[in-house]
Amino acid sequence: MNELGFIPVALVPMVWIVAAYFLGSVSFGILVSRLYGLADPRTVGSGNPGATNVLRSGRKSAAALTLLGDALKGWFPVWFALQSNMLMWVVAAVGLAVFFGHLYPIFHRFKGGKGVATALGVMLAVSLWLGLACLLVWAVVFAISRISSLSAIVAAALSPFLAAWLLLPYKDYVLMVLVMAVMLLWRHRSNIQKLLAGTESGFGKK
Repeated sequence: MNELGFIPVALVPMVWIVAAYFLGSVSFGILVSRLYGLADPRTVGSGNPGATNVLRSGRKSAAALTLLGDALKGWFPVWFALQSNMLMWVVAAVGLAVFFGHLYPIFHRFKGGKGVATALGVMLAVSLWLGLACLLVWAVVFAISRISSLSAIVAAALSPFLAAWLLLPYKDYVLMVLVMAVMLLWRHRSNIQKLLAGTESGFGKK
């Protein structure tokens, strides 16, 4: 038995993973939009319940809260698992669980966001430098292109290489970042098609 006395030790990792998935399934884009009296982000714009689509409502504070909430829900369970001295593979699995919870939330018929903010939160918890490096890549690309999706795609594509450089001894974390990167690119496949066709919209652009 574990230190709580009621959960068999063998089941502790599963409890952490399932709890992380349920936390990831909480959509802050939907919650914040309801709080502000805005339209459900799944019914407007890109249909994505993320900060970028919430920003299209014109309420910057709503978008900021969505971004913060989605990032924190990625950061917290991973940070907590680290503080609880969970094994590396368990921490990595918790990170993936909260990330996949955001992509495929049980509370919203498994139709979630693209996972950029949540992935950033996970990486910040594992390594502050990794998270900041990916955020810097995003910021530089966005400053040049003014296209949020392109910024996310480039940051996602480079994240496994940055992880391999900064977290080389921690192979479970590198693998976790690789899986998230592949899923981020997959979730942005329609954006990639629009970018190739030259029809992707950007901020400050027609």
